[in-house]
Amino acid sequence: MDLKSLVIDRVLSRTPLAGKVPGGKVVLEIDLGRGLLSHPPETPWAAMKAMNAPTLTTLAQKLREAAGDEDVAGLVLYAGSAPLTLPQAQELGLAIADFGQQKPTLAFAPALGELSNDLASYLLASSCHQIWLQPSGQLGIGGVHLGITLFKGLLGKAAIEPQFGKRHEYKTAADQFAADQVSDANREMMQAIANSFTHDFVDTVAERRGVDRETVWRAVDESPLTPEQALEWRLVDRVGYRDEAVAHLLAEWGGDDELKPEQLRFAHRWTPGGPAGQAVTQLNSRRQPTIAVVPVRGGIVMGRGRPSGMGEPETGADVIAEQLRAASRDDKVKAVVLRVDSPGGSAVASDTIWRAVHQVRESGLPVVAQMGNYAASGGYYVSMGADEIVALPATLTGSIGVLAGKMVTTGLYDKLGLVHEAIDSGPNAGMLASDQHFTEEQWARLNAWLDRIYDDFTRKAAADRGMDHAQLEPLARGRVWTGRDAHERGLVDHLGGLELAVERACALAGLDRDKVQLKSHAGIGILDRVRPAQSTEQPTAASLASAWTPEAVLKQLSVRVGLPLSSGILEIPQISWGSGATSA
Repeated sequence: MDLKSLVIDRVLSRTPLAGKVPGGKVVLEIDLGRGLLSHPPETPWAAMKAMNAPTLTTLAQKLREAAGDEDVAGLVLYAGSAPLTLPQAQELGLAIADFGQQKPTLAFAPALGELSNDLASYLLASSCHQIWLQPSGQLGIGGVHLGITLFKGLLGKAAIEPQFGKRHEYKTAADQFAADQVSDANREMMQAIANSFTHDFVDTVAERRGVDRETVWRAVDESPLTPEQALEWRLVDRVGYRDEAVAHLLAEWGGDDELKPEQLRFAHRWTPGGPAGQAVTQLNSRRQPTIAVVPVRGGIVMGRGRPSGMGEPETGADVIAEQLRAASRDDKVKAVVLRVDSPGGSAVASDTIWRAVHQVRESGLPVVAQMGNYAASGGYYVSMGADEIVALPATLTGSIGVLAGKMVTTGLYDKLGLVHEAIDSGPNAGMLASDQHFTEEQWARLNAWLDRIYDDFTRKAAADRGMDHAQLEPLARGRVWTGRDAHERGLVDHLGGLELAVERACALAGLDRDKVQLKSHAGIGILDRVRPAQSTEQPTAASLASAWTPEAVLKQLSVRVGLPLSSGILEIPQISWGSGATSA
């Protein structure tokens, strides 16, 4: 330890904030009733809303540090009281299972599905050594239920006519508006997704619980189960209340000295060695090489996008490209992890990010894409240029395809007694306007446009994945795959979460995983974020500064009070069913 670290350690160790507690050991807690964030909040609005909710990234990092800490006695997970996605359960479950190789773990749930299915919560609980279920609870793991609703008939009653083109039969996002019955391709795809989710669930639970797959399948078929059934079939270990579970672990995990309730600590707020250890860790990390973690969240759009906390998050292609360029120029950054959680968006914006990913690789830095809940269409587009792709088994991915179109509202105008007249300065000025149908020539132009984008998308995907175009084509056609199925077909390289992606990035860069630091936004600090950028090539330009323009703040306040918004600030909303953007 250097002199500065020693001084800070001595000072902080003498304050009331010291990390040690009576008895010397702590039991870490994860309380999912407080929520779980897949990504850190990007604005104060989002941070205030999620003040007590831990992030997946933080929990995984804390559990990794705590696994080898002699002052940590174990981990208790409180599950079943908040909705989880399957990918979230898979990623956090991997972190808990790794922690459990060195420390005891226990999960308690009042119920795992109360007259409902809760595969995600039980999957997460199964990563612990023990599962406790409340006597009045139940185990609901009856499989996956996916619904498909079509609105064409409803739109027809309003005299609204959808006109969409797509590439190809599995690109079904617009079917909810344009189809009057579920297509065979859509049904086939959705059934395959449900089956994949369930098969992976059964395989994982059987392995973790040490039971045969037939037992888990029987539980799925006969769900919901009573606590007594779940106990008999070895799907839970104890039936009891939360206070009994906590008393049990405090008595069992303390060794010769029984632990006390004061020795419980939230995992996301625990720091090895207390504040002194945190200060030393921060000082030491400044000397370590950096893995830049660049998040791609929500819809992918051109421009700067919109952070979480201001409605549904959007990823601006300009922001991500700037972050990637900043990472490639930062001497401390040795690799990049692109953390993707996006259903897609603009084809042009996706292509912009794809190009920036390739430029980072050309600069000599490896890039690993890690997919969360989904990385479909444009989300896959931005990922496929990475050196390697890591996905969770339940990640919705692929959807290599394109669609575009509009809703024609002239019939609605007539039905409502509105008089509307379009004034155009050219034959195609209103091609994507909702107040006129496509002409035959315009429809041909749209389809040629879709063919060109689809061909470009599939050829780039084939090249990036090391496939012939003919080999990739059956995997494309707009089809959504689960991460598990995509892995089997070569669309992703590894199954895992952020930790595996970081390990792969370290391996590609020749780094020791234990001697690197993760840094979001390509190393842009808080002072850099408020300091005006002098050009688009400066690291400060990669911050989401647009979130703090007067326009953005007014928009956020308007959303909070429920005012309708369209494209401008407090603009009178118009009937606008199509923006003219092409979705990938």
